[in-house]
Amino acid sequence: MSIVLYNTKTKKKDVFVPLIPGQVSMYVCGVTVYDDCHLGHARSALTFDMIRRYFEFAGYQVKYVRNFTDIDDKILNRAKQEDVPWHDISERYIQNFYRDMGALGITKPTAEPRATEHMQDILNMIEGLEKNGIAYQLEGDVYFSVKKFALYGQLSGKNLEELQAGARVEVDTRKQDPMDFALWKAAKQGEPGWDSPWGKGRPGWHIECSAMSVAELGPTFDIHGGGKDLIFPHHENEIAQSCAYTGKEFARYWVHNGFVTVDKEKMSKSLGNFFTIREILDKSSVSDSEAIIGECLRYYLLSTHYRSDLNFSEQSLPEAKSAMDTIYGLIQRLEEPGVQEQPAGEGDLESILKQFSHKFHESMDDDFNSPKALAVFHQLRGEINKLLVKGVSKETKGKILEIFKKYGEPLGIFQIDLRDWKFGIVPTVKSTIEHTSKVSLTIKLVDPTEEWIEQQIQLRNEARAQKDFSTADTIRKELAEQGIILEDRPDGTTRWKR
Repeated sequence: MSIVLYNTKTKKKDVFVPLIPGQVSMYVCGVTVYDDCHLGHARSALTFDMIRRYFEFAGYQVKYVRNFTDIDDKILNRAKQEDVPWHDISERYIQNFYRDMGALGITKPTAEPRATEHMQDILNMIEGLEKNGIAYQLEGDVYFSVKKFALYGQLSGKNLEELQAGARVEVDTRKQDPMDFALWKAAKQGEPGWDSPWGKGRPGWHIECSAMSVAELGPTFDIHGGGKDLIFPHHENEIAQSCAYTGKEFARYWVHNGFVTVDKEKMSKSLGNFFTIREILDKSSVSDSEAIIGECLRYYLLSTHYRSDLNFSEQSLPEAKSAMDTIYGLIQRLEEPGVQEQPAGEGDLESILKQFSHKFHESMDDDFNSPKALAVFHQLRGEINKLLVKGVSKETKGKILEIFKKYGEPLGIFQIDLRDWKFGIVPTVKSTIEHTSKVSLTIKLVDPTEEWIEQQIQLRNEARAQKDFSTADTIRKELAEQGIILEDRPDGTTRWKR
């Protein structure tokens, strides 16, 4: 089955056909590095990490490029506030980005260009646009003439009049048209600047991504991605200036992820209603739990289709952790060394695993439907638990374990060593959003839930019934570590108390 993805440009799902058979070229707009990343940034990074991982899982060779915007008004303002050089701000938050994305298990792209490293490519593109008669200069600034690009609006699906009426455009009465956007900005007093044919200055935001993507991937490549807030004006402007410069098609597929919201409002720094990734990771009260919280965040973000908006609430992480406990609980049973004398469950295994593989690929091939893929994992968990009651061999347990690791890899989950996973401990997020739109965040890990305790007792009883006393002892010890004492009654039932 072919991979199909929703193409913002065509407004429908398209079958993915790469420019070069067996290869995928993908550019994703990265962050402007002036502050720590929030969950909205995490979702975008995770979405395209998942897409990249799945393409590779499906056998493609992927060149994945994600940039850093390391010169911008926001960076300059932050540097002025802190009275430090602007490049210190950029470097600090690039390193913080690596730290936080690493905690979420997000792999590094093939290339990570910075705008300041591609200044000559930017200058060449602006000069080419000026030579083509589609850009003009005004007192050291250079603007793109939107009306001279006939296909402007093809991505957002609106005509120029609609876009002009709804756009928040920079007020500059010197421009030939209000919709014209800056390609080059003359340096102001005290600001950094680079030499150019138009004098000292720095590039506009849109031209940076066009120059970097073309430099890294060529004039035409497969996929361009980012958050849906970038469709207009950023991606619309990228298409216009790139096509006007090269005379060729730019990106062939446009992929956009939905927002993370708080109380149904988009999470953003301008509104103040955001949680940084670092806040969530740092406020955990259990030592060495960053990997667990990071994987819980991945699971939570994957539990909604990437194109849909996702509302963050206090129950987000607890629900993700509880769901993952059920999978890791099965992995725990599979890793136990107990040997079954009569492995009666072996006969059904091949059919179960074949069906699982088919459903997993079917889910992910359909526009990377990660919530459906997660549901397939839980269906497999139920089937394997039934087989374990019947009994399977040690070799079969190992084979099933490999399946969970192999198919968890494209999603970046179920990869933590079982010895590091803390069962029953649930991360709880308490958020207070005041009328000032400021968010306070508290995360604590609470005692095991009754539902989880009963589930562990059931697993222990099943292990005892199979004479798998090693697994039964392990479950008892783990419960004891959580302060749960078991009492086995003469009638065969088990009671517990804290």
